[in-house]
Amino acid sequence: MSSDSIPEPLPAPSVVPAGSPFRTEPTARDEAPQFVLPLVVHIEKADPPARNDALVTAARAVLTILSDPRSLGEDEGAGEGEWARAMRDWQDARIRKVVRRARGAEWRKACALPGITVTGERAEVRVYPPVPLDGWPKELAKLQVSGTDLEDAEPPAAPDLDGPVLWMSPETAMSAGKAMAQAGHGAQLAWWELSETERKAWREAGFPLSVATPDARHWRELAASGLPVVRDAGFTEVAPGSCTVVADHPALRR
Repeated sequence: MSSDSIPEPLPAPSVVPAGSPFRTEPTARDEAPQFVLPLVVHIEKADPPARNDALVTAARAVLTILSDPRSLGEDEGAGEGEWARAMRDWQDARIRKVVRRARGAEWRKACALPGITVTGERAEVRVYPPVPLDGWPKELAKLQVSGTDLEDAEPPAAPDLDGPVLWMSPETAMSAGKAMAQAGHGAQLAWWELSETERKAWREAGFPLSVATPDARHWRELAASGLPVVRDAGFTEVAPGSCTVVADHPALRR
């Protein structure tokens, strides 16, 4: 699903610097090789996960791979992890994420590739080290991007306002797959803004977080609050510059 219009402009957040991969105008980083972070959500026809559960799980999957020892460089541990080079190449360009779906044998094959599976209440999302835009493993390349239109059978529980919350735009319609990628962007922006001590505390707690959609007034307040804001580059579904997520973490509430 794509949005039909560009939301009314919001104040540009100070946490999106000139070199941010979430800026929409061309930058020098666009000349570098482009990479993508693959995520695969397990969706069986008879028992799909709830949409909100999938969004939360996708965000936690992104945080999990960002903090995994295999993703860390020499300055962040005792040695360079096996995924560190790919993670650097990816983060040195636009931070693209693509969510595909798998079921049955497709899911089992996807789970055989190097990566990390993160589980939610019922959702399962597997995240992989970044790959070139045109260099997906064949087991993942054949998986469908469409078909991730998940629903919540009941309204999601109210977010835990004492913990991290990813606030999704009430003004931008997105498929579940697109929203999962945007939730991952939001979690990553929050991660970048935290100190090492704050990151460690979040990681050791198991990356608790909520995903919620505020009303229009609250959304405007959040977007103008100075918290990290995801402005989508507009490659798929939404218009360039659309504000899709505000990343709210207790440590970032100044």
